[in-house]
Amino acid sequence: MNPGRLFLASCLALITTSMVFSIRGDILDALGADFHLNKEQLGMVLSPAFWGFTVSIIIGGSLVDLFGMRRLLAISGWAYVVGVVGILFAPRPSGAVSSLFSDTGTLILYACMLILGLAQGLVEGVINPLCATLFPNDKTHRMNILHAWWPGGLIIGGLLAFALTKILGLDAPGLSPSQITFGWQVKLATVMVPAAIYLFMIRGQHFPATERVAAGISNSQMLREAYRPMFLLLWVCMWMTAASELGPDQWVSSLITQLTGMQGVLILVYTAGLMFVLRFFGGPLAHRFSPFGLMTLSALFAAAGLFLLGGVKSPAEAFVAATIFGIGKTYFWPTMLGITSELFPRGGALLLAIMGGTGNLAVAFVLPMMGGWYDTAGPAAAFRYVGVLPVILTVIFGGLFVYYRSQGGYRAEKISVAADLA
Repeated sequence: MNPGRLFLASCLALITTSMVFSIRGDILDALGADFHLNKEQLGMVLSPAFWGFTVSIIIGGSLVDLFGMRRLLAISGWAYVVGVVGILFAPRPSGAVSSLFSDTGTLILYACMLILGLAQGLVEGVINPLCATLFPNDKTHRMNILHAWWPGGLIIGGLLAFALTKILGLDAPGLSPSQITFGWQVKLATVMVPAAIYLFMIRGQHFPATERVAAGISNSQMLREAYRPMFLLLWVCMWMTAASELGPDQWVSSLITQLTGMQGVLILVYTAGLMFVLRFFGGPLAHRFSPFGLMTLSALFAAAGLFLLGGVKSPAEAFVAATIFGIGKTYFWPTMLGITSELFPRGGALLLAIMGGTGNLAVAFVLPMMGGWYDTAGPAAAFRYVGVLPVILTVIFGGLFVYYRSQGGYRAEKISVAADLA
């Protein structure tokens, strides 16, 4: 087994996942114009990516121990290729469609977004338990480093999209429909490059058994962990943290472009850069403030950033608001996974899959809602409405911080095979 190579392949798989996210956000308006979709329909097209992510991460996480991590990670790589190729060659409707399912082209688009979501879910379903297994004594820190490559992929995808916009002249006035189509197709096709690289890296590699299996924890013991009250509370929180982070992220490029006239993808790249750097400090910060103290501060910043984003009028205001929001959302996803793996190690890949799947299910719900708010109340209102969620999270995480402090402080649980067998 080569832990370094496996960890690097995991990082590349996550880069592929987030490149899909940033490039999809950049081409959203062009894709909508090509397929004659309004904003609400675009939100519906994006939803299956997250529904698929949800189903795939839960099923994949549950089957990791049965089918093996290498096989599932390989399936994800090939699914990226199939999904991208399907979108590139989907036939375009001749005009507006009343339903996504009434036209062959929009139906294929919907199905391929689902395939991309399934690929993304398989990646998360494998790399999270793999990381916890490779680094059992440093989970929160390593989860933050691994998931630093989520914003790393956003940066790569965003800069690629911006560079291709300039190189191909896609921001010039009076572009023909064929030029617009060619532009978004080239951008989307770049996703297949990192997918091919990580497929090559895992070829023939030996993957370890998960931490739960290695410790001899039974399936029934693993399932019981999902019903513990603290896990159920964290599960509720995951709905709100994911919706607060990833819902606005998918619309931020369009929002900033509409409100300020600047290339909105640059704001996405900037906040991703903040996240990339800050996540390398997630472990030390969680140690200093405790994971729940860190999450309380994150929720405060995320709420302030979302309300500010809803009122930007200039690039300078967008920069300030995005900075605050970027700091706030940085630790949501990896720290929630780190807390889950530390407090519920007997839950194994299943509990990590449930948390990851829940996060993506939350985004699947919030995207069409934001699209509807975008159409009816404007982009600014859509961001302010979502900003209510981190306000609620501030109260919950603050309460958990106080609770654990009263109990002597936050401590990660260790699997004791002898105690479990007894």
